[in-house]
Amino acid sequence: MKKTYDHIELLAPAGSYEALQAAIHAGCDAIYFGLGGFNMRANTSQAFTLEDLKQIAHICHEAHVRCYLALNTLIYDGQIEEMKKVIDAVKENDVDAIITFDTSAISYARECGVEVHLSTQHSVSNIEAVKFFSTVADRIVLARELTLEQIKQITHEIEQQKVCGPSGRLMEIEIFIHGAMCVAVSGRCGMSLYMFGTSANCGECSQPCRRAFTVTDKSTGKQLDIENEYVMSTEDLCTIGMLDEILDSGAVSLKIEGRGRAPEYVDEVVRCYREAIDAIREGTYTKEKIAQWNTRLSSVFNRGLSEGFYRGEAFKHWSGEANSRATQKRIYVGMVTHYYPKQSIAEISVQADDLTDGQECLITGTTTGVLRCKAEKMMIDEQTVSNAKQGDCVTLVVPGRVRAKDKLYKLVPTK
Repeated sequence: MKKTYDHIELLAPAGSYEALQAAIHAGCDAIYFGLGGFNMRANTSQAFTLEDLKQIAHICHEAHVRCYLALNTLIYDGQIEEMKKVIDAVKENDVDAIITFDTSAISYARECGVEVHLSTQHSVSNIEAVKFFSTVADRIVLARELTLEQIKQITHEIEQQKVCGPSGRLMEIEIFIHGAMCVAVSGRCGMSLYMFGTSANCGECSQPCRRAFTVTDKSTGKQLDIENEYVMSTEDLCTIGMLDEILDSGAVSLKIEGRGRAPEYVDEVVRCYREAIDAIREGTYTKEKIAQWNTRLSSVFNRGLSEGFYRGEAFKHWSGEANSRATQKRIYVGMVTHYYPKQSIAEISVQADDLTDGQECLITGTTTGVLRCKAEKMMIDEQTVSNAKQGDCVTLVVPGRVRAKDKLYKLVPTK
C-alpha cells in the first residue's frame, strides 16, 4: 500500500511578516516565531511583539496553517511575570502551542491549558525521557545529535507503548531538516556568554564559533597553522536528498531552522521541501529532482550543506568560512508605487540600482511575502526600454499581486 504521509507537518520559520507570508505562500503546514526577549533568536527576529499575536494567529488560521510561539530561553525570577503575560496572550489569541525549555514556562502553560512543545535544548534522546516529559508536553523536538535509526526506535516505542501527551494524542516527534547547526549539544552553549557577556541560552548568541581562531603554544608563543581556521563553524543541515528516509522515521513535524533569515530564504527552502514531500507522496522523487532542489537551496544563505548526524557519522565537514556560500545575492533596486491588477503590471520607483531587461528579481512585502519574477516588458513613459536607472519610474509585468511600498530586489551571482 502506497504511503500518503498525510500526517507530516512542514514547519517553517518566520522572523518577520514578509517571511511569514513567504512561508505560507510556499506551502508550509505550520510556522514558528518568536517575540523579543523570550526566544532564541532575540538578536535577529524582533519584528514581532505581544501586540502582533492576534494578527499572526489570524493570518495563519485563515490560511489553515498552525502557529507556534518559540518561548525557549532561560527565564530568571525577574522575568516570570512577563513570561506569564506572554502565555496568557498565547491563550487569549489562540496561538496553537508554545515551544519552550524553561520549567517555569512549561508549568504555567499547563496551568493555562496551553499546548507545550518541548524544545530541543532538553536533548531528549530516548523513550524513557519521552515518557517522563509526556506528562507536560504533547510534542518533543528531539536532540539534534540523534541518528535516523535512533529516531525510528523512539517513534516505534511511542506507538508500541501508546505514550500519549496531556491532549490524549500519541506523543509527537519533531526534528530539524534544514538550516544552521550548532557545535554545542542541542544548542546549549556557554561560549558567547564567556567571551562577550551575551548568553546564547537567553537568545543573544554572538556566534564566536563562526569566527576564525589561531592555535597558540603558550610556553613558546608560537602559533600553529591549521587547515581550516573555522574549527567550530559547522556546515548547515540539508536533508532534501534523504527526505524519503526522514518521512519514514516516524517524526510528525519537519522543522526548517531560520527565523533570522531573509524572506527569500524562507520562500525557497520551504518551496523546495514542499515540492520534495509532494514528490515522495506521488512517487516522483528522483535523483534529477534532488539535484535541482540542491542547486536552488545552494542559491540562498548557507555555510555549505551536509546531512548532519542522521547517517550516524561524526562531523567531517566544517564551513571553512564565516559567511554564506549562497550562489546568489540580492541587491535593492526600488519600491513598488502602484499595481495595475487588470494588466498585472507593477510600477517601480528605481531608487538604488539599475534594472536590466530579463533580470531575475524578487518583490517582498508584509502581505505579499516573496514574489519571484523577471524584469520583462519594461516601460518608461509608455516607451519600451531595456534598462532602468536610478530616478526612473518603470513599469513591468509581474506574475502575481504586489502592493505599494513592496521592495524590489534583483538577484545576481555572488561569484
